[in-house]
Amino acid sequence: MMQKQPTRRRFTVFIIFLFALAAPAFAADRPNIIIILADDMGYSDIGCYGGEIDTPNLDKLAAEGVRFTQFYNTCRCCPTRAALLTGLYSHEAGVGHMVDDQHLPGYRGVLNDQCRTIAESLRDSGYTTLMCGKWHVGSQRGHWPTDRGFDRYFGTPTGGGVYFKDTLNIRDTVFFVDGDQKIELPDDFYVTDSLTDHAMRFIDDAAKGDKPFFLYLAHIAPHWPLQAKPADIAKYEGKYDMGWDAVRAARYKRQVEMGIVKRDWELSKRDDQSKAWDSLSEEHRKDLSHRMSVYAAQVDCLDQNVGKLMAKLEALRLMDSTLVMFLSDNGCSAEGGPGGFSRGFKGVPIGEGTSYASVGLEWANASNTPFRKYKTRTEEGGISTPLIVHWPAKIAAGQRGSLNDSPGHVIDLMPTCLAAAGAKYAPEADLGKYTPLEGRSLMPALSGGSVERDEICWEHEGNRAIRMGDWKAVSPKGAAWQLYNLAVDRTETRNLSSEDPKRTAELAKAWEAWAIRVHAEPSPWDKKGKGKGPADSAGPSE
Repeated sequence: MMQKQPTRRRFTVFIIFLFALAAPAFAADRPNIIIILADDMGYSDIGCYGGEIDTPNLDKLAAEGVRFTQFYNTCRCCPTRAALLTGLYSHEAGVGHMVDDQHLPGYRGVLNDQCRTIAESLRDSGYTTLMCGKWHVGSQRGHWPTDRGFDRYFGTPTGGGVYFKDTLNIRDTVFFVDGDQKIELPDDFYVTDSLTDHAMRFIDDAAKGDKPFFLYLAHIAPHWPLQAKPADIAKYEGKYDMGWDAVRAARYKRQVEMGIVKRDWELSKRDDQSKAWDSLSEEHRKDLSHRMSVYAAQVDCLDQNVGKLMAKLEALRLMDSTLVMFLSDNGCSAEGGPGGFSRGFKGVPIGEGTSYASVGLEWANASNTPFRKYKTRTEEGGISTPLIVHWPAKIAAGQRGSLNDSPGHVIDLMPTCLAAAGAKYAPEADLGKYTPLEGRSLMPALSGGSVERDEICWEHEGNRAIRMGDWKAVSPKGAAWQLYNLAVDRTETRNLSSEDPKRTAELAKAWEAWAIRVHAEPSPWDKKGKGKGPADSAGPSE
């Protein structure tokens, strides 16, 4: 008997080896992929980008991954979602503005048939495709996530603006679905927790199968209205009594120390519509401090939920084999102008479910430190986002915690996912049906390299911009082109257009060619159009 035991052991090892060969290979070379999208979160709101808000879970991902310091969105929710999902400029995908149909090729308000989503491409390649959260690239039936490649979906096909169940008494056009069926929300509903809880259930189910999964978790937080759980608000009460000037200065100092911001980039001046904190009455300062406390609580809760999701991956032993990317859809929102708006139920304190308020222009200016302007604008404050990439199996120990200053854009996430998964955009026979991808894979940056590209362009509501190398030209709606050398002045404090008119004209000409190519023109905001875009200080929009 003793002589036969080694033979049995060898046989057992052989059987295990055969099972290993037959097991899914995705854990090693076909990662699970998670994209977490924040809504209206500013560039400096999280700790690893200079913020004072408590975000230990995102900070941990950054410490173990790569932070991109010059990554861009499209400055507004719907266009960013369209670009992220398709790897195309949003106008090419049909969502150059919002979900209203402007009856122009680039502005139809739904994803068109000439684009593919990440979910469609990855599902064709053998992935289980999951989504939780805000869709907002086609609100009507027939254009929901399950119509565009997602196997499972929980969230709102419409815009956000709802945190608690009773908020639906104000936002009665918003609804939630499970799959494609409308549902009633539970009484204890809080949107950030609910979206994460559903995402974890989806992951649990996917982990039981033999396929890798793709999860797109599109949070509503910290988009207005200011609504948070009491314990989270209490944590920040009084923390912002020092005002936005002090917050901006402290964030800028930390960003310079971290290397997020170069020392020769000056802190942009306080927005022209924002007054000095000390010039305001005590009552006004108390209201504004509280608003920022609620906003910080929403960001804090978002981070808590990132922690819950990562704990789920750890429990399922999926962390090493999962590529996680975290970013925001645009800069912080200045909607409501100075002081923000308030239009909830009378007498309800800001933060509760039937309050309905915004943080205001001044705090948005602080959230986007060190940059100027905010959501809807193509200055750096409107288009800059944190991007954290975490993938233990592929990011070498020497690169963990590193910063990468390659300019990137949300159009890069689709090709990055395809490269990581070894997936094709579309079958060879069908490639001619679809607009070729615009983005570049970020994979070289994960090993310390750079991402090569020609230009990045923007258009939103007549606000225009183009970046080519270190040079950027920007034109606010109806205004002349400005020119900035971002290598030495990424905060856009020194307009060089009069010193270098030739370069300014060349960039403007390149932008025009791009706009025609991607259907940003003709536009509802051209000289003959009227458009529906809000002004900087307008009331609520998505």
